[in-house]
Amino acid sequence: MSGLKVAFDVSQTGGRKAGCGYYAASLIEGLLTSDVTNEFTLLTSFGDFFHDPTLAFALPHLGQGIRYGPRLLRRKDAEIFWRDHDRGGHFLEQFDVVHANNFWCPPWPMPGALIYTLYDMSFLDHPEWTTEKNRRGCLEGVERAVTLADKFVAISEATKQSFLKHFPQITPEKVHVIYPASRFGQPGFNAAPKRPRQEIFNIGNPFFLSIGTIEPRKNQTFLLDVYHQYRHRGGEATPLVLAGKKGWLMDDFEEKIVASPWASDIFILGYVSDGELAWLYQHCLVNLYPSHYEGFGLPVLEGMAFGACTLCSNSTSMPEIVGDAGILLPPDDLERWVHALESVVSETEKRISLKEEALKRSTSFQWEQSIMQTLSLYEKATR
Repeated sequence: MSGLKVAFDVSQTGGRKAGCGYYAASLIEGLLTSDVTNEFTLLTSFGDFFHDPTLAFALPHLGQGIRYGPRLLRRKDAEIFWRDHDRGGHFLEQFDVVHANNFWCPPWPMPGALIYTLYDMSFLDHPEWTTEKNRRGCLEGVERAVTLADKFVAISEATKQSFLKHFPQITPEKVHVIYPASRFGQPGFNAAPKRPRQEIFNIGNPFFLSIGTIEPRKNQTFLLDVYHQYRHRGGEATPLVLAGKKGWLMDDFEEKIVASPWASDIFILGYVSDGELAWLYQHCLVNLYPSHYEGFGLPVLEGMAFGACTLCSNSTSMPEIVGDAGILLPPDDLERWVHALESVVSETEKRISLKEEALKRSTSFQWEQSIMQTLSLYEKATR
């Protein structure tokens, strides 16, 4: 089948996007670059669960002749439009495929196929790690999709299995695993490594790196404990660098850093640019990712693609990414994390071997493959 009219949700792809937004942004970039058959309409607003007003007038693909959905500057305008079948529902009826990417699901059946992306099921598996508002919004969208979606995209096998556990009425054949890849390998992506401005990076000394939104499931508090124990046992004064925006339920995190005897060696960079992130991956001594739970875990793969020596959790999706190319550890085993960190710091040959294996393993995840799988799914859904 060819010549499909596709409505693609880009509502989370704004300037300060996180993992979900990077997946949607990289996928649509690849689709627009490689697919000359289908016609895409980009939905900068989609539903009333997530709204980014900065996207209301964004036209990054204007030169490619791409169409756009309704421009809704205010959240209230988005709520009115997408809750009204005569407006939002009627608008979506013109498309052969509607691809939902921000957890919201249209509340009405449509003549075309509805594809729904599943990032993770943490709001059901561990509701204590999120806010009640976010939990309810995610759950409402997924429950509607269970009734209305024609096909599901899961970004890992772990996400697929968790979804099927919670919703056994869905046949496994409806859920298709389409992995992300590194944004730095995305078609047309160009972000030259750029050294962050902080003085610590001017010296050229090694540092430990941890990337991710500061929130409970990312387990940064545990990482502080690992670092404290590592230093207490005589580990070298290697700085610990954390990069990522502030999330939720971690209001006391900075206070814990201030109270640390090694506070002067712990740095929170906040949100960093793509160029700065590339530089950090390239130059870190070890990439640490102790997350309890991931739908995929892009910082692990992105670091591996730059040859970063990787220590990460053995939970949920992360073994799918790392394979044998890093050290996988339980996210709550302090002694094993400290011992692993000590070993990779002290054993140069082991660290070099892990860097080589990481580079090799990272090539298993390519956007070209993800794009072809997505196009194939569109065709299957519309037969």
